[in-house]
Amino acid sequence: MTQWPLLSILIWLPIFGGLATLAFGDSRSTSSKWFASGIAALTLLMTVPLLLGFSNATAGMQFEENLSWISSLNIRYHLGADGIAVPLIALTTLTSLLVMIGAWTSIDRRVSQYYAAFLILEGLMVGVFAAMDAMLFYVFFEGMLIPMFLIIGVWGGPRRMYAAVKFFLYTFLGSVFMLVGLIYLYIKTGSWQLADFHAAGLTLKEQTWLFFGFLVAFAVKVPMFPVHTWLPDAHVEAPTAGSVILAAIMLKIGGYGFLRFNLPITPDATYAYGWVVVALSLIAVVYVGLVALAQDDMKKLVAYSSISHMGFVTLGTFMAALLVRDLQATDAARLGLQGAMVQMVSHGFISGAMFSGIGVLYDRLHTRRIADYGGVANAMPWFAGFYVLFAMANSGLPGTSGFVGEFMVILASFQLRPWLAFLAALTLIIGAGYSLWLTKRVLWGDVTNPEVAKMKDLNWREVLVLGVFAAGVLWLGVYPKALTDMMEPAIAQLVSDLAKSKI
Repeated sequence: MTQWPLLSILIWLPIFGGLATLAFGDSRSTSSKWFASGIAALTLLMTVPLLLGFSNATAGMQFEENLSWISSLNIRYHLGADGIAVPLIALTTLTSLLVMIGAWTSIDRRVSQYYAAFLILEGLMVGVFAAMDAMLFYVFFEGMLIPMFLIIGVWGGPRRMYAAVKFFLYTFLGSVFMLVGLIYLYIKTGSWQLADFHAAGLTLKEQTWLFFGFLVAFAVKVPMFPVHTWLPDAHVEAPTAGSVILAAIMLKIGGYGFLRFNLPITPDATYAYGWVVVALSLIAVVYVGLVALAQDDMKKLVAYSSISHMGFVTLGTFMAALLVRDLQATDAARLGLQGAMVQMVSHGFISGAMFSGIGVLYDRLHTRRIADYGGVANAMPWFAGFYVLFAMANSGLPGTSGFVGEFMVILASFQLRPWLAFLAALTLIIGAGYSLWLTKRVLWGDVTNPEVAKMKDLNWREVLVLGVFAAGVLWLGVYPKALTDMMEPAIAQLVSDLAKSKI
């Protein structure tokens, strides 16, 4: 099966499946759920040969497909995957199936359209991770906005249109800067291929303009401080499944873009201005973590928590150039980049689980205010067990995935500057503060709200969704070697690119 066009199947199977789901209409909502979930399950199944056929021995692209698309502009349908892309593709297909299972009873209007939007979004996200042609990447990158805009705007909360428009404008305006950079590189190289962009010789001035253009586009996606304000609104208003996909997958596209564009295309500018991003990352880790402590809405708290934890991704990514150029510490740079990648996958499991858990509570009580709960463990002991695990992982407890990536980044930052490691490590305290404070107020104590006493514990679908997330959190926390071995050749190549000046 490794000879099949696996990446095309993973992209177009859910997209065409989503279009077919629309044909069920509103009258056959149950059938549309089963059909869409079957397509998502089949897509996940097709990820298995991708993982089994992947070789850890090379940094090059595998499963490549390269066809002419728009010949007059030299735009090609070029797909490929390396050790950076494959884990994110697998995370996408797994999470997409879980959110469809989790949304089985929570959506009661335009059901077929809802499930169709998630399938189409899944295919577009896989396309972003697999595209090796810059224009193809841009098409998938922009295409994702449409289904997510609809998911928030149609099935979201009371302020859904405000949140949807804010999400769209932030992301779309940011990507305009990326488009200008891509056009400039096309004029410079005569190609849209990422490999040709990576090999292009660029002056420091050219790299600087390109660096900041890409930085703005992907910083909005992460999102980095100070362009993060759209995320809490989007999370609060989005339906549960939208919040899960947004946190678990779409934020990772920003981190992925830094690894694909900023570091290999503009290595000298990355070194020259890396301290700017490192400083913004530390602000996100510390300041935004403190902001999370002040929230009274569960979704807002976890949304700010996501911004704080994603600060480790950008910290580990951009300090790599400083480690390589200033200290020739290639091992530390590799450790930082590996930590950033592990953190991306880990955050996908943890944030997806925490938003899914909030959705479980919301489905029963229809409120996200922390003050409306208390003593939930008395009525829902199984739910309490799962949520304590996810809160501990969010705090960075050793043995969970939340510890591994952050610890790797902290170790790497210590070799750059010990005070950087100290500031980064504050998240272990702040994260424990807001995660355990949330858990205490929601789960423990006496039942003060009579409606809480009537809440029923998890059903089999909710156990399945939270159980899979829990397995991912524990697997990556206990045995991260499977992931680090997969990405190691690609990370080593990236460090080698950073060490070479293009000037």
